Amino acid sequence: MWNFIKALSIFVGTIIGVGIFGLPYVTMQAGFPVVLFYFLMLTGVAIAIHLMYGEISLATKSLHRLPGLVGEYMGPRWKNFTLWIFMLGLLGALLAYLIVGGKFLNLFFSPYFGGSEAIYTLIFWAIGTLLIFQGIRSIAIIEITLLLVFFGLLALFFVKTTPFIAVDNFQNIDWKFFALPYGVVLFSLWGSDMIPEVKEVLGKDGRAMLKWVLISGISLAALTYLFFIYIIFGATGSQTSKEAIAGLVQVAGNGIIRTGFIFGIITCFTSFLTLGLTLKKGLWYDQGLNPHLSWFIACFLPLFLFFAGLRAFIDIIGLTGAVAIGLVGIIIVLLYKKFLWVEFNRKMNPFFYFFGLFFVIGIFLEIFYFVYAK
Repeated sequence: MWNFIKALSIFVGTIIGVGIFGLPYVTMQAGFPVVLFYFLMLTGVAIAIHLMYGEISLATKSLHRLPGLVGEYMGPRWKNFTLWIFMLGLLGALLAYLIVGGKFLNLFFSPYFGGSEAIYTLIFWAIGTLLIFQGIRSIAIIEITLLLVFFGLLALFFVKTTPFIAVDNFQNIDWKFFALPYGVVLFSLWGSDMIPEVKEVLGKDGRAMLKWVLISGISLAALTYLFFIYIIFGATGSQTSKEAIAGLVQVAGNGIIRTGFIFGIITCFTSFLTLGLTLKKGLWYDQGLNPHLSWFIACFLPLFLFFAGLRAFIDIIGLTGAVAIGLVGIIIVLLYKKFLWVEFNRKMNPFFYFFGLFFVIGIFLEIFYFVYAK
């Protein structure tokens, strides 16, 4: 049972990351019915894809992440392609955590100690980088602790904002922005990169428990997001800010804002830890790089991108969700097909091809939005 709690904490703590702060803003743009539609659809799709990947991971004794598994079943060309997509998705996520995590740290501490946003981003990055270097055992306990704090702060948020929530905010729809929530919602629900870590934590209990960790973890994340949207968008409406928290000052005052900054720091930090570790291990186990070099690439490249000026986090998580994660979803479907044939001489259910088509449509929807509708 303890292994299940640790595994679920790591999985949920990673999924509930920076994406949560983009959800109220895209809800304000497109309308709550549109976002609810995406959640109902994408939660089921995400669970199905994660279960496919989980089945493959359990059947493989190696420590490979997705690129290594693709190479094992589909050959070196697919492995190299998957590695680039794998790195693109994780780097996009890590960059988003740096942007928002550093911003929240700055907003909370700068009134007392001064300093620029870049300095606080470096502090956020340095602490996370040190823990990533130490590995999964130190992270597991941190994830459990911070997840409990996270839900405690979410409950406090609810109590403080309830008087300001207006039901009318949830009724409007703007079809111009119909495609906007897709990438952000998909990004917010995705946690396939953590499946090997979850398997590692579960140990001998993996075969019995992994499925329930994946189903309960994604479902819990989806419900948490909808609750967060209800709290933030319900209270701020048309004043909802891109990072969700700042807009609360107009309706709830500075006191709740301070709590919001703590909430943001915790949420971003837990996911930065686990995804940084995942990228490090992917380069280490799948590409055979030195573990220290893998750590250096995983931690320093997002920092370089941040100081290169890539800081528009809604755009980053939207494109990362639709394009990078969409391509990962397609690869997992193709990998699952090959896995069933190689291991069991069995064909994949033709219905599963629908998921691949679904991700292709999503990629085109997101690109259409950024080119024509934005």
